[in-house]
Amino acid sequence: MMPNNKVYLFSSLFIVILFSSLSSTGQIVLQDKKDHVETKTFSQTDSGTLKLDIYYRGKITDTKPTVLFIFGGGFVMGRRDSKLFDQYFNTLIANQYKVVSVDYRLGLKGKKFPSPFNTSNLKAAIETATTDVFAATAYLIKNAKELGIDTAMIILSGSSAGAITALHADYNKRNATALSTKLPVNFQYKGVISFAGAILSYQGAPKYAIPPAPTMFFHGTADKLVPYNKVRLLNRGFFGSKYLAKSFKKNHYPYYFQYVQDMGHEIAGSPMTENLPDILWFIDHYILKQKRYFMEVDFKDADKKPTFNIPPALIKR
Repeated sequence: MMPNNKVYLFSSLFIVILFSSLSSTGQIVLQDKKDHVETKTFSQTDSGTLKLDIYYRGKITDTKPTVLFIFGGGFVMGRRDSKLFDQYFNTLIANQYKVVSVDYRLGLKGKKFPSPFNTSNLKAAIETATTDVFAATAYLIKNAKELGIDTAMIILSGSSAGAITALHADYNKRNATALSTKLPVNFQYKGVISFAGAILSYQGAPKYAIPPAPTMFFHGTADKLVPYNKVRLLNRGFFGSKYLAKSFKKNHYPYYFQYVQDMGHEIAGSPMTENLPDILWFIDHYILKQKRYFMEVDFKDADKKPTFNIPPALIKR
């Protein structure tokens, strides 16, 4: 049997609308008239049309590094245009990056929630989301000239379920799995920015055939939704930021890991307002300047208390 806290992690995982449940239904308000957004359809799936929004400054054909963003929502719901992301997007485009925020199919919507002994629905949801992110990436590569995408500088970023998907996208591409075959063989993502993410593996601890992209991890040490360290049952496990950062360090893969003491799933969203200078620094040093840094930041705000709570009715579901 797994310890009770591990059972709790798995059984409570994704039974609540992660992070994006607090979102507004409005469109992002851009800072000024120099900033633009265009919406494109990138895929027709069995469950509908998938779209992406391109945020940029200047002309859309101006080639710039691009942050491909994946929203959170427990693979149950969420919006690519939630107002929760407006400060993050506006800061990136003000610093000469493009932002592409993408749809993906919500694989746990209407499905049985995962348990410690049955993670098949979660696995399928992650694979579906990852497949859709690859479809969006393929669309950007195919239309790079007209959309001004620097295909050598596509950076993944995501929150909660989106962070899980971002980590899986780079993981699958580096391991050349069947999911990644729709992307060019020589294409790789340039970086990953993960807000409370993890990797679900059915083959033991995650291993990379070729080194992963430089990765920025944010995670709360008391996160009870997406594991901070790991939850493992035999050869299956969910490996969070602490475990992944340790693995990156052991294998000499460049990484930045900020762990926030005593905070929970709030860290799926707070860095997009509170750590914007750190994120810009990471992109500049790790990705543009290709510095091979190995950095860990032990952070605690003594005046801040956890605010993210799981509704009791959902826990009993």
